[in-house]
Amino acid sequence: MSFETLGLAPGLLRALADNQYTTPTPIQAQAIPLVLAGHDVLGGAQTGTGKTAAFGLPLLQKLAELPKPQGLHRPRALILTPTRELAVQVSDNLRSYAKYLRLNVTALFGGVGMQPQIDAFRRGVDVLVACPGRLIDHLERGTCKLGEVQLLVLDEADRMLDMGFLPSIQRVMKHVPSQRQTLLFSATFEPRIKALALDFLKNPQQVQVAAQNTVVETIQHRAHPVDGNKKRDLLIQILAERHTEQVLVFGKTKHGCNRLAEQLEAAGLPALAIHGNKSQAARQKALNEFKSGKTRILVATDVAARGLDIPQLPLVINHDLPMVAEDYVHRIGRTGRNGASGEAISLVAPEEAHLLRQIQKLLGRDIVMDTVAGFAPSRAIRSDAKPFDNTPRAARPSRNRRPHGKPRKPEAHAHAHTGPKPVQREGQREGQREGQRGARQGERRGAR
Repeated sequence: MSFETLGLAPGLLRALADNQYTTPTPIQAQAIPLVLAGHDVLGGAQTGTGKTAAFGLPLLQKLAELPKPQGLHRPRALILTPTRELAVQVSDNLRSYAKYLRLNVTALFGGVGMQPQIDAFRRGVDVLVACPGRLIDHLERGTCKLGEVQLLVLDEADRMLDMGFLPSIQRVMKHVPSQRQTLLFSATFEPRIKALALDFLKNPQQVQVAAQNTVVETIQHRAHPVDGNKKRDLLIQILAERHTEQVLVFGKTKHGCNRLAEQLEAAGLPALAIHGNKSQAARQKALNEFKSGKTRILVATDVAARGLDIPQLPLVINHDLPMVAEDYVHRIGRTGRNGASGEAISLVAPEEAHLLRQIQKLLGRDIVMDTVAGFAPSRAIRSDAKPFDNTPRAARPSRNRRPHGKPRKPEAHAHAHTGPKPVQREGQREGQREGQRGARQGERRGAR
């Protein structure tokens, strides 16, 4: 099969040839005809299999075939993404595909000034690739109108619906015409998330080219058991031994990634950190330097795990295991892309054993445990390890009782809450409003 047989326009075929793309991937071969036929599509495929082209190519063709509005034109296609880096990458890819079409592709995200974005809307936009938070800012200011949107795409849809963006997406939907074509693409679709996604689709066609939550077979998985306080030393040893390779290292927290990058620098291993607290300019600079090979080691939180295409990346290291097993799939999906071989190494402390078991259960396979000489953990990784108790506080046996059985009167605090604080993954605040951040800061000040 070739792209010509999928019915793509000559301008798109010429752009694909310029990029030396000749054969469609399975997700592209199945999804492109459905999108061109006008169906809503729920598309699932492993990371690194070409989902952006699967929705981007037919989207551009449909817009190119429609008469272009005269004068000032508003977005006719809207693509929502969870992170700034993914918005930049998707818009860059679409511009490459549309180089022989008269279509304007614009990226919209926070962390940069509003005025250049307002100027772009005044010049006219055909395809808008946006993060929800900044898009809502423009909608409320009246600088962006979505009344002419004919195609709506949620990229990395499971994360968009699962990491706190659902209220923002619902607000955006109020500005988009109900008569539209909607496409949802992601690597994973949990049943609960899929049920939410179906609220946005009309009689969708589902494309699932691989088992859900699977990874490509060209990736080798390995885990090194090690005490948590020795992880840094083991990481330095691995990076020193593999000094010619580019490596993406995943950490758990923003502060931890900063500290780890500084420690690697001190050990003579130049590294950059990327996370949500960095300015957009700093994030993009670090990513560009890593992609170009100027920087060999990039230390990242999960903000870098979704959808980023880093060509020929041979190695991903999990310095900290992700709290959610599905995030392992997206992290290691940065390597082994488009048929290339790759390797995923995880440093596993005894207290992370339950996280490793969840990952192995998700993958449906065991991960080889390889103890490095000099770094054996103080206690074994238990095969029957269980996660910490996540039972809601109200369902647990009460500890707030006096010996004679009378309940202790609860103390009143400004920061008291009625349930456990939910675990928040990196990137979860990407689309939240400045007012919400201010409210949280006020609560913290009050708690002090």
